[in-house]
Amino acid sequence: MPHTETRRLWRDISVFDGLRTLPEPMAVITEGVRVVALVAMNDFDEGEAQGCSDMGRGGVMTPGLVDCHTHLVFGGSRADEFEARLEGASYEEIARRGGGILSTVRATREASEEALLALARPRLEALIGDGVTTVEIKSGYGLTVADEMKMLRVARRLGEELPVRVVTTLLGAHALPPEFKDDSDGYIDLVCREMIPAAAAQGLADAVDVFCETIAFSVAQCERVFEAAEAHGLPIKAHAEQLSNLGGTAMAARHGALSADHIEYLDEAGIAAIRKAGSVAVILPGAFHTLRETQQPPIQALREAGVPMAVATDANPGSSPLFMPTLMLNLACTLFRLTPQEALAGMTAHGATALGLKGEGRIREGAAADLCIWDIDTPAALAYTVQPGRLRQRLFQGELTHDR
Repeated sequence: MPHTETRRLWRDISVFDGLRTLPEPMAVITEGVRVVALVAMNDFDEGEAQGCSDMGRGGVMTPGLVDCHTHLVFGGSRADEFEARLEGASYEEIARRGGGILSTVRATREASEEALLALARPRLEALIGDGVTTVEIKSGYGLTVADEMKMLRVARRLGEELPVRVVTTLLGAHALPPEFKDDSDGYIDLVCREMIPAAAAQGLADAVDVFCETIAFSVAQCERVFEAAEAHGLPIKAHAEQLSNLGGTAMAARHGALSADHIEYLDEAGIAAIRKAGSVAVILPGAFHTLRETQQPPIQALREAGVPMAVATDANPGSSPLFMPTLMLNLACTLFRLTPQEALAGMTAHGATALGLKGEGRIREGAAADLCIWDIDTPAALAYTVQPGRLRQRLFQGELTHDR
C-alpha cells in the first residue's frame, strides 16, 4: 500500500492509548505512517494545525484492534453441529464421532486455494469493518503438508489484498487426521519433520501452535512440536487447558510461549509459569459462549499475578462462529468480569504482545498510525454496547481506509 506524508489532526478526542484512557481531551496528529503529536487540548498550540487535514472533533480514538487468535481460512459449515449441541451433544462427543474439526478438514481439503480465499475474504472484511488492523490467522484444517501450506498461502494473500496486517500461525497439531487414526505419534512426526520445515522454508508461518487436550495431543507430543519449531526459529503458542487441566500451559511457558489460549482450567502452577515466562493469557469468550461452557478462566488470579490478558474472537466454523471483535469486548466483560479497560487493552496492547509485537497496539508519539476513531463518548462504551456502525474512521499504516 503506498504511503503519503499527509498530516491529519483530531481535536478534543478521548484517547485510549492501549493500556489506559488518558485523563483529558487530546489533540492527535499523524504524519505518514506515524503518530507525531499527542497533546492535551489545554496545551495544544494551534500553530501545529498548519498544514494538517482537519479530521474532526470529539469521539474516542483507540489503537487499531488486534485480533490475536482466529481460524478465518476454512471450507464448509458446521451449522448442523450447532443444532446438535442445542440438542445436548457436547463438543467432545461431536469430535469423537468424526464431526468437529475433522468435518472442516474434509471441506477445506476439497476446496481450492482460490475458493478458500473467496470464502475467507468477507470474514476478514467483517473484522476490518469492526476496527481490526492486525489479525492472526491459523492453519489447522488441512492436516497434510500440502493443505496446511495452502491455508497459510491464503492467509498471506489476504494480508496482501486487504488493508490489514496478517500474522500467520501453523497449527498442524490441531487434530488427528483420519489417515493417522491409530498413530498419533506418527502424525506428530509428520508435523515436526515435514510440515514445520516446509512452512519455515517457504516463509509462510510466523509462529507454531498446538492443541494440547485430551481430544487432540498430549503434553509430550506438543513439546515435540515446540522443539521442532524452536529448531526452525519459530515462536510458539498453545491452545491449552480449554477442556481439562493437562499442564500444557506450564510446559508451553517453559519453552517461552508467546501465549496460552483458552485456559479455562488453568491452575495456580500454570499461572505462575506464564507469569515467569512473560507469556500472555489469551481469553476467548466467543468459544465459551458458543459451547455454553461453565468453567471460567481464572481471571482474578491472573489479574493478581499481573499476567497480561488478551481478548480475541477465536473466529472459526465450530466453536466460535463470531466475526465481531467489539462483541468480544462485551462478552469478556459480561461473562468473565473484565473491566472495559482491561478488555480493550486485551484487544490492543496485550493482543499485540501475544503476537510477538510487544510495544505495538499503542497510541503515543512515534507509534504506528494504525488507529480507529469511534462515534462514542467514552472508551467503556465500546464494550458496553453491542452495536455495529460505530466506527467513524480507520487508519492502517497511516492511510485512511474508512471514513464516514
